[in-house]
Amino acid sequence: MMQPHRLILKSGGSVRRLCPRPLQGGSGSSSLLQRCGGRLQPVMSLKTGIVGLPNVGKSTLFNAMCENAKAEAANFPFCTIEPNVGLVSLKDPRLTKLAELSKSAKVIPATVEFVDIAGLVKGASQGEGLGNKFLSNIRECDALVQVARCFDSDDVIHVDGRVDPVEDIATINLELALSDIGQLERRLEKLPKLIKQAKGNEKGNFETEKELIESLMPQLETGKPVRACGLDDEQLKLLSGLQLLTSKPLIYAANVSEDELADPDSNVHVQALRVAAKAENAPVVVVSAQVESELIDLSDDERLEFLDGLGVSEGGLQSLVREAYGLLGLSTYFTTGETESRAWTIRKGMTAPQAAGVIHTDFEKGFIKAETIGYSDFLDVEGSWSTAKDKGVMRLEGKEYVVNEGDVMVFKFNN
Repeated sequence: MMQPHRLILKSGGSVRRLCPRPLQGGSGSSSLLQRCGGRLQPVMSLKTGIVGLPNVGKSTLFNAMCENAKAEAANFPFCTIEPNVGLVSLKDPRLTKLAELSKSAKVIPATVEFVDIAGLVKGASQGEGLGNKFLSNIRECDALVQVARCFDSDDVIHVDGRVDPVEDIATINLELALSDIGQLERRLEKLPKLIKQAKGNEKGNFETEKELIESLMPQLETGKPVRACGLDDEQLKLLSGLQLLTSKPLIYAANVSEDELADPDSNVHVQALRVAAKAENAPVVVVSAQVESELIDLSDDERLEFLDGLGVSEGGLQSLVREAYGLLGLSTYFTTGETESRAWTIRKGMTAPQAAGVIHTDFEKGFIKAETIGYSDFLDVEGSWSTAKDKGVMRLEGKEYVVNEGDVMVFKFNN
């Protein structure tokens, strides 16, 4: 067996080898990620789509989320045609504390990928407006944030000439349901032939799928989303290949004016939206796209002063990002050292080798053990791995270990 390498993540996507044996196939100046034959993994390629009717504040909110994004925001329908994509950092005080303990030169937070999608109108499922493009872009997303306008303003037109967030979300949900109905009808046409040709377990699966689709159709016809139909994991898995739009997890973002951010419950539109969202067990996060757009160019101290003047601690943006992170079923573990402290995004339930593979494929392929300390324990030993080992709070975890939220980890692997 080859000697194990004890590795910690270093800045710039490379790693430092802490054992003396040189690696094969490269000069000393090239990065290990380039030399060890694997490939650098994307942290997580999960997308959250921002949707809504035209002029509800989608692109303004997106621009506020992604300070480097260039989504055009203007006062006319279909301003956004091609979807804009941006990575949004997830502020995490745990990462800040780890960086302080390790005296890290660099701090890299977890991120959530957001997609700003063209506004929807009635008839989108039949191709009205930019309906076909809109629905296609949604189908590629893993979760949705539906922005609902909850502010009155004569300066910003509404596509239907009135402000009613409940009607707005009903319009979108119906169009998504109609699109799903079309998907299911096409699938039902194919299933009899598939059932006839299939054998054994496959035949039973097709029959179960047919029964499930037939039970869903009447519910979708009323505008009820698949996510509110009480399906279990096996049923959702059975339908996963259809990429049903209403099966995607959803957050409603109530976009309020600057003056109403401190007391959103006094806003009748927010109250009505909460009632409608509760019926489908969807969370509601109150944001002000106007406020967030004004915060972009301010320093940290100026932001705190501005928000304090409004009577709030934050504009709601980070709450929305955190909610989206959880909605996607994501979790965070950390690597930390003098060079950098970094938050790594994984799916909840991932094992240690799978979590290592998020950094680099070779970490998963040659995985041996993971030195692991819980975040609280790491604070208790003031960031000292040797003290953690002496106190028995540093654990050597194997291939079956399921990574916990907030674990601080170092991986050992064979190359």
